[in-house]
Amino acid sequence: QVQLVESGGGLVQAGGSLRLSCKATGRTISRSAMAWFRQVPGKEREVLASISWSARNSFTADYRYSISRDNAKNTVYLQIDNLRSEDTAVYSCAARRPEDLDSLFSPPQYDYWGRGTQVTVSS
Repeated sequence: QVQLVESGGGLVQAGGSLRLSCKATGRTISRSAMAWFRQVPGKEREVLASISWSARNSFTADYRYSISRDNAKNTVYLQIDNLRSEDTAVYSCAARRPEDLDSLFSPPQYDYWGRGTQVTVSS
């Protein structure tokens, strides 16, 4: 079993940047695809970015996002630049169970989820 803990959220002014971290404990995520999501109350969860276990494949939903990983630290990062008020949400990460397939996955295929970190953007 893997536990995921997000950090790096907080209050930031519009136009600023944040780097969110997702630290995994319990086992290594070096063979796990990872992803970042966000959710606003009353709206569906939105996928922001995903990365395969080798980092050779990645996806971002917006040019302002950048996803990276450090398997030695068991951590995945999401950089968000030029923050806007509509980016206010709870940001969470997810991990796929480990496997040999070095690919990206759709949201329902992730097995472990963190509880999220709040990001609030003031205009």
